[in-house]
Amino acid sequence: MPAPPPARLHLLGGFVLVAGDVVLPLGAPAQRVLAFLALHARARPVPRRLVAERLWGESTAQRAASSLRSALWRVPEPGGAPLVASTASTLALAPGVEVDLWAAQDRVLALAGGAARDAPPTEDLDELTTALLPEWSEDWLLVAQETHRQGCLHALEQACADLCAAGRHTEAVRVGLAAVACEPLRESAHRRVIEVHLAEGNHAEALRQYQSFRRLVADGLGLPPSPAIRRLVGPLLGRPVDDGARTAGVEALTTAGRR
Repeated sequence: MPAPPPARLHLLGGFVLVAGDVVLPLGAPAQRVLAFLALHARARPVPRRLVAERLWGESTAQRAASSLRSALWRVPEPGGAPLVASTASTLALAPGVEVDLWAAQDRVLALAGGAARDAPPTEDLDELTTALLPEWSEDWLLVAQETHRQGCLHALEQACADLCAAGRHTEAVRVGLAAVACEPLRESAHRRVIEVHLAEGNHAEALRQYQSFRRLVADGLGLPPSPAIRRLVGPLLGRPVDDGARTAGVEALTTAGRR
């Protein structure tokens, strides 16, 4: 008998279930069961009761259990291999099912621990810059979505700092800008990019990044940049940059000089 095709569950960017090279169609209830198990049962199986309560919380316990059984019945078994490991009381994804979120979580932990110092992290940043099931808005998913987003942003910022410290400035800028693109109003990401430009001696680039951030927070939040980021670029102007108005004045003088 041929081995069943490997099953891969994609949650980053949207739900896709693949067996071999074939995308398997799946109804919404079954999709949610697989996604829930990927999020909550990686380390150990979870109780059936918990899955039913979280996914069908508006129903009675009996009806929720019935809905769970119906959703599980509709989960395909490519090549005869089940995708769910099921007992009378627990559920988990079957061994061998690959999940893109799990690979991203492993990479986040590695980069947060300093892995960027020893290996290039920039070959493929998609798994760190793609949202978890972005079109889903279920209550049970919201914390996981934000946890993934924050974990990826912190990992990118740490990798940027580590690469900069190692003198790998091109990679550092790319990783830092990836964090900026994920969350343009995140000051710590902009600070990392500015620090790389300063380490390279690219003062104009550092100032350009600062001015871009200053305009973003002014337009989006009506706030000035924090003292921490202003201190980074203050020496480049010959005096502390203590408020947005002073920086705006410098911009105006520079523009007038060009004319």
